[in-house]
Amino acid sequence: MIGLDKNDEVALVQAARLFDLSHSNFAEHLESLKAFYADPATQAHPEDRCSCTAPSAKKINGKVAYHGDFWLRKDFRGQRMPEIMAAVLRGVSFSMWAPDFLVGLPERWLLSKGVLAQYGHLHCEPGGSVLHLVKEDIVADDLLAWLTGEELEGLVNRQEKSEVPLCWGVSALHF
Repeated sequence: MIGLDKNDEVALVQAARLFDLSHSNFAEHLESLKAFYADPATQAHPEDRCSCTAPSAKKINGKVAYHGDFWLRKDFRGQRMPEIMAAVLRGVSFSMWAPDFLVGLPERWLLSKGVLAQYGHLHCEPGGSVLHLVKEDIVADDLLAWLTGEELEGLVNRQEKSEVPLCWGVSALHF
């Protein structure tokens, strides 16, 4: 999802994708490196690895929506934009895919700052992804955040009205 300002300049970007894990689970998907490469056998470095020890990850299967990286331009920060965009992306994911689960791999500092609760993550546990990708120079130890499809539907369909305006200068969203 890309948000543009009134001058059609990129103001935010948020990634999402759908995994078909009907014959697998999220832990296996991460550990096989298929979450990071279309074809790990030909694209991954021989020393690339990922381990997932979060107990819930082995129970996450079926249609799994993954919400990943988020970037927000500096002049839009401090305006609760990530919270709003997380809600928008939840709604888009639910309406496009009706997933069995929604997952993310947030950095640990987001939990201690209370950011995960602001974004609507109802479940969070350590061991989501201990990742080392050699060529990309990535070393990470991320949490597993997740919602069931029913919880996602409840968040999307709740009747509460927000007092927060939908955008501050973002004039268009592209999916």
